[in-house]
Amino acid sequence: MSSLLPLFFKRTSRESEPLIDNQDSRPHNETHFESPEILRDIVIGLSDGLTVPFALAAGLASTGKSDFVVLGGIAELISGAISMGLGGYLAARSEADHYYTERRREETEVEESEEEEIQEIIDILEPYGLDRQSLAPVIEKLRANPEKFVDFMMRFELNLEKPDPRRSWISALTIGFSYFVGGLIPLLPYLFFDSTQIGLIWSSIVTLICLLIFGYAKSYYVAPERAGWNAIQTALVGAAAAGFAYAVIYAIGD
Repeated sequence: MSSLLPLFFKRTSRESEPLIDNQDSRPHNETHFESPEILRDIVIGLSDGLTVPFALAAGLASTGKSDFVVLGGIAELISGAISMGLGGYLAARSEADHYYTERRREETEVEESEEEEIQEIIDILEPYGLDRQSLAPVIEKLRANPEKFVDFMMRFELNLEKPDPRRSWISALTIGFSYFVGGLIPLLPYLFFDSTQIGLIWSSIVTLICLLIFGYAKSYYVAPERAGWNAIQTALVGAAAAGFAYAVIYAIGD
């Protein structure tokens, strides 16, 4: 999993003339998230996909019926992937609708209350040591281009980025597919063993290993100093969910 995460990062080099002649000067390299939204969707899909079907299969395994576990697990896997994908689509659409609603409001404010908006620019940048006089060229440039003026206010006043028009579908497919792939892992052992107890043991081993890897990988670049603990924490959550589901179904069955 950790080998996939560099796909979402981009290392950029900036070369410029050094202010001081230094033979050891090198290009400035920066590493940043390239696709944080996609990475977030994968994390959401895999996290639920590894945990929910695992807990459900463990609970159904207490009935002692392997085919019941497989059929129930597949039904949950399909419905869960569709539900998660739809949730991702609606969330992305809501973000886009919110952005364009705020943009229309900002366009009206720039058109009707330009001086107030200019004062807001000064208020935003003044804490960084930029007063009205030093900002005068920037303000004049923005006044000459109302669209860029609105872009500036959307980014620096409201902290809103223009959404990708494909974002809703990409989010839906990414979350749904990640959930489906993650959910297959705890169900596969039940396909190879007639005994639900043996299937449960192998399902637990494989899923907990995957949860450890997943928990470590998702924290590797975000908080590497806590990656080990986050891996254990992720596995413990999955184990607790499965154990609780098994106990409840077993008690109800009795």
